[in-house]
Amino acid sequence: MKLRRQVFQKGLIWIGLLTPLLLYGIATLQRSPRTALTNKPLFQGITYSRHVTHQPRPLVMHLFDIDLTAPGLKPLATPGLQEADLSYKPAPGSATLAERTSAFLQEHQLQLAINANFFFPFREETLWNYEPRPGDPVKLGGLSISNGQIVSKFRRGWMPLCFLPKRAEIASNGQCPEGTEQAISGNTRLLSEGLPTKGFRAVLRKAEDKPYPVNIVALDASGSRLWLILCDGKQPFYSEGMMLAEVVEFVQSLGAETAMRLDGGGSTTVAIATDTGPQLLNAVIHGKVPGQERPVANHLGFWATPLQQ
Repeated sequence: MKLRRQVFQKGLIWIGLLTPLLLYGIATLQRSPRTALTNKPLFQGITYSRHVTHQPRPLVMHLFDIDLTAPGLKPLATPGLQEADLSYKPAPGSATLAERTSAFLQEHQLQLAINANFFFPFREETLWNYEPRPGDPVKLGGLSISNGQIVSKFRRGWMPLCFLPKRAEIASNGQCPEGTEQAISGNTRLLSEGLPTKGFRAVLRKAEDKPYPVNIVALDASGSRLWLILCDGKQPFYSEGMMLAEVVEFVQSLGAETAMRLDGGGSTTVAIATDTGPQLLNAVIHGKVPGQERPVANHLGFWATPLQQ
């Protein structure tokens, strides 16, 4: 009887040790393939490319080229708490309820969605010990506007991406023009008039430029062409992330006039609509486990017309 108990206990220990490895292995098999893809039309006005490199490190980057003048294309930022059905009073300053990007896409029947503003509170200890959880009230870093309503007010140090009819602009003064219907914010402007900014050079001086999962928005000179650049990271042998110096070089090669960094890291997420439901195109990671999607504070999404058959 004692021997059986010892065998059973050892078995439980081995199961506890091997289960996380098994889950990790399964998750890695579900990531996007490390194969390049060029200008694949997803919806009218939206094309998708996947860039894959091996040197100087493994990297998988996702590029979305969006024509803001395309018929039927319309942006949406996450609505604020005033539109939420709450049975409790959230903490002062809370702007939205945390939600996974795929859920946001499905809830609003969008065709494409990414995570947007930095947010707080935030804590990530393990896969089961983190905040915010879905439905938790959260505060946003910087301005956010949804359907013409201010969700989160302007704060110094944050720059908004402001959507006007058929075009967008990154507001250097932190304030969106009158008539802005949707807006999200980032924390570092990387390009201005096609050249690296003081904010970008400050990051380099502080030696903070290390490979990391990034989420970048960029615009051409007219503001009618928008690029979304999301790079997977924190996943050795698959994709370790990009340095901001590499990001700046890449967006300049696109012909971008302005560019800005949104919330990246484990928050980096892009989802699209398919006939079978939301699909994640990038290799998300949360709680150090690939395939786990993090709840975030707000998003930028797009309604788009399906491709003509």
